[in-house]
Amino acid sequence: MNPSMALDLGRQTLMMMLIISAPLLIIGLIVGVFVSILQAVTQIQEMTLTFVPKIIIMVLAAAVLMPWYLNRLMAYAIEMFSPMSVP
Repeated sequence: MNPSMALDLGRQTLMMMLIISAPLLIIGLIVGVFVSILQAVTQIQEMTLTFVPKIIIMVLAAAVLMPWYLNRLMAYAIEMFSPMSVP
């Protein structure tokens, strides 16, 4: 393995990490903004109100997105462990 192959492997790994984590992070961001707006409108400043909806929604989203996650990760693993042609 030469340095360019190692850099390419690192780049692919970081891109896969971003692709896998982005949906849950975006969902958490949307729920957090919605709860913050709800708290600002109603002037309810309960700390648990910010965490409980985010946890519930993110667990449900992870369960719904699990087949997609598995397909992406399995395709990535097959690509990484397949024999590569070295010139």
